[in-house]
Amino acid sequence: MPDAPRADAQRNRARILDVASTAFRENPDISLNQIGKLAGVGAGTLYRHFPTREALLLAVYATEIDALEAAVDGLLAEEAPLDAFRSWSRQLAELVRLKHGLGEALATPSAQAMIDATYAPVTRAIGRLLDAAVAHGDIGPGADPGDILLLLSALWRVPSGPGGLVQADRLLEMVVASLPAADGRG
Repeated sequence: MPDAPRADAQRNRARILDVASTAFRENPDISLNQIGKLAGVGAGTLYRHFPTREALLLAVYATEIDALEAAVDGLLAEEAPLDAFRSWSRQLAELVRLKHGLGEALATPSAQAMIDATYAPVTRAIGRLLDAAVAHGDIGPGADPGDILLLLSALWRVPSGPGGLVQADRLLEMVVASLPAADGRG
């Protein structure tokens, strides 16, 4: 059994991921060396953890998907279920819009395999949000999380900028309106 990474190695990896997440959002073309400098680690440390740009991008994306799935409980504790669904959907759209903005960097077979692996956590999160809305009496049962994810994909296809955000909110309201009615008539 391999030894667990040292505590400092774990901290370095976490710091690199945190810095890279922000850096890629601000500048998708940022170099790995620039990320290393921002994270306060040397090139050797950076490349030991992430030997390629693709490896770092994929690790950032996977970490963000995990955080998005974990955010469901907090959103449901703070907001009514349909509002939590709206908030979560906006976060998903922002994350996927970033991924689409990275284009060719995520167009490899290994990247596609990792992106495909995010389907289950995302649909699981959608299912939990929908179940909470059903339990709250906001919607009726029967909405398929995979279908809802497909509808939500319109949110990350809108143009960037304020006009795109307004359009995304209109589309999100159409998705919410398409959910089964609580009284069974929808």
